[in-house]
Amino acid sequence: MEAPPDNDVLWARSLHFTHRDGSPGLGGVSLGVREGEILAVSGPRGSGKTTLLRCLSGLVPVRTGEVWFNSAPVHTLGPMARERLRRDRFGWIDPEPVLVPELNVWENVALPLMLRGTGRRRARAAALEWLERLDVGDRTRKRPQELRQAERQRVAIARALAPGPAVLFADEPTATLHRADRAHVLRTLTTAARSHAITVVLATHDAEIAALADRTVTLLDGRRVHTVHLPDAPDAEGRAACSLSV
Repeated sequence: MEAPPDNDVLWARSLHFTHRDGSPGLGGVSLGVREGEILAVSGPRGSGKTTLLRCLSGLVPVRTGEVWFNSAPVHTLGPMARERLRRDRFGWIDPEPVLVPELNVWENVALPLMLRGTGRRRARAAALEWLERLDVGDRTRKRPQELRQAERQRVAIARALAPGPAVLFADEPTATLHRADRAHVLRTLTTAARSHAITVVLATHDAEIAALADRTVTLLDGRRVHTVHLPDAPDAEGRAACSLSV
C-alpha cells in the first residue's frame, strides 16, 4: 500500500462505488487535494459529485480503492473511527440546511464545538463571530423555523466553519440561494479557506462557482474527464451537442 504525497492533505486512488440499487456511482476516480486548496468537483447532475464527497469524507465506506487524510488511511477505519474523524477534522455543508429545530441559531452553530468538548462560552463566541461574517448576527436567538431559507443556509455554513475544520466538504452549498446570496456566501467560504488554511472540496454543477476554485476536477458518469460541454438547449436538429475528452 503506497502512502500519498506529503503535500496532499486529502488523497484518493481508484475509487469505485456502486449504489445499493446496483447503479454505478464512481468508476476509478483518483485525485489529490493540497492543504488550503479550494478544489471544485464539477459536472452535470448525477455525475457522481456527491458520492465522491461522501467517500472522501468517510460518510460512506469505500468499497474499492483508497482514501487518505494526512497520510492516514481512511479506507481502513471502522464506523466509530470515521465518525470521530468527521466530528474532529471535517466539516460538511448540505444543499439544504439541516438544523436542530429545538436549538436557537447560535446554539446550532456552537453545537459541533461543544460536542468536541469546547466550553459553552468559547463555543458561543466562535458561533457569534461566524454568524456576523455571514450577515445573520442579528438572528442569533431565533429558532430555525423563524428564518428564511437563505438565512437557514447561512447558519448551516457558519456551523460548518466555526470549529475550524481541516477539510470542509461543501455539496452544492448555494443551490437554494438567490444569486446575490450565493455571491456573498461564496466570498465568505473562499476568504475563510484562505485565511484559516481550510481545505475546501466543493461540489457544483455551476461553471461560475467552479471558476472561484483554485482547481477543478470534472466528473461525468462517475469518471474523471478533462472536458465536458453539455449545453442546456438542443441544437437545430433537436440533438444536444456534447464534447468530451477523457
